[in-house]
Amino acid sequence: MIHMQQVCIAIPTYNERGNLPRLVNGLEKLFEEKGIKGFLVIIDDGSPDGTGELADELASRYSNITVIHRLKKLGLGSAYKTAFREFLEDLEPKIIFEMDADLSHDRNDIPKILDGFSKGFDVVVGSRYVRGGRIVGWSPRRKIISFGANFLVAKLLNLEVSDATSGFRAYGDYVLRSIDLSRVRSEGYAFQVEMLYQCRKIGFKIGESPITFYERRRGKSKLRTGEMLGFLRTVLSLRSSRGRANSPSR
Repeated sequence: MIHMQQVCIAIPTYNERGNLPRLVNGLEKLFEEKGIKGFLVIIDDGSPDGTGELADELASRYSNITVIHRLKKLGLGSAYKTAFREFLEDLEPKIIFEMDADLSHDRNDIPKILDGFSKGFDVVVGSRYVRGGRIVGWSPRRKIISFGANFLVAKLLNLEVSDATSGFRAYGDYVLRSIDLSRVRSEGYAFQVEMLYQCRKIGFKIGESPITFYERRRGKSKLRTGEMLGFLRTVLSLRSSRGRANSPSR
């Protein structure tokens, strides 16, 4: 069964001291209940609220946690790539997850995402926009931004994924071994889209599983105008490269 294989979860943090214990304790409980052989890598970007120190305390309590400390904020994409390399070099994962630390992702959706691999998918995205998916607590503005971003991706990149910006997803280990992560330079939502673009480009099958997404209850959202502009630049750049790749040779 896929649940008995080794599952690794990458969790980037910045000022998540109020959320991290609940997330980690919940994941450990899920691993035990579902028979999942789970490992966590927490990547903290020098959180001034002491998240990194708290992560160390949790790692001393649970032997399946690794904490990576970085001196400053280096970006979400950079954090995930650091975690991916840690997993692939030091462990023997079968499935590698991305998951937010702010409790917006429900740990109880993990088994459903894992089931997608049993159906033959190489990448499974936790989707807010497929049947059964939903969003709790977002303002109309946030919904418009998210829907607009995914609409843009669908039109320009033809990824055939309804929620390409979702940060709750899982990759087969062989997928990440096939991608040159050094060439993936984008951050935030753009990183999520670029990773799916690279997966599709290689020919991997991407599936979606419905999730419930919750607006964070503690702390502030890290979505900024600069990130939205970076997202737009990345999508247009990928669109341009896709167009060049599809152009007939002369």
